[in-house]
Amino acid sequence: MNYPNGKSSQPINRTLSTQSFSNRGMTLEDDINQTNKYYLDTNHAIIHKKPTPIQIVKVNYPKRSAAVITEAYFKQASTTDYNGIYRNRYIDFEAKETKNKTSFPLANVHEHQIIHMESVVQHGGICFMIIRFAFHNETYYMEAEKLFTYWYEMAADGRKSIPYVDIKQLGYLIPFKYQTRVDYLSIIDQLYF
Repeated sequence: MNYPNGKSSQPINRTLSTQSFSNRGMTLEDDINQTNKYYLDTNHAIIHKKPTPIQIVKVNYPKRSAAVITEAYFKQASTTDYNGIYRNRYIDFEAKETKNKTSFPLANVHEHQIIHMESVVQHGGICFMIIRFAFHNETYYMEAEKLFTYWYEMAADGRKSIPYVDIKQLGYLIPFKYQTRVDYLSIIDQLYF
């Protein structure tokens, strides 16, 4: 069939994907952003991704409508990835994904983030880390206080990671759902309300 503009139609490729529903190439960040959008749309919580503050140094203007940043620097060290409010409580958390099968590398967390998380906890906020093990297709909620224990043990004995089995035991498996792909509020409800 030819369309009025003279172009012919293309055959439709109807090959079914062999990829499972729960692992569609989405990243942890994409899944959390989708979950947060659902929370906001349904008036459950207001949680947003924090923008990373950058200082733009050079911009290339190849066309008036297409500016391209060619050089930029971080203005300051970022704290955590997400924050907001849920049931009158301040929520603050970091999200990390690893392909490691047996442990979560603590090199993925920075000292300034630990200091920030400690401050949130001291002021009564709910603070945690969401850790996804891509190999196991599992996502865990780990309370900040438990993370601190490993962080300071690392400083004392040179530990460089949290074993997967420890996270599985001390953390909370976050169920994957269709609209709330990373339903961390269900864990917060169990722990705090």
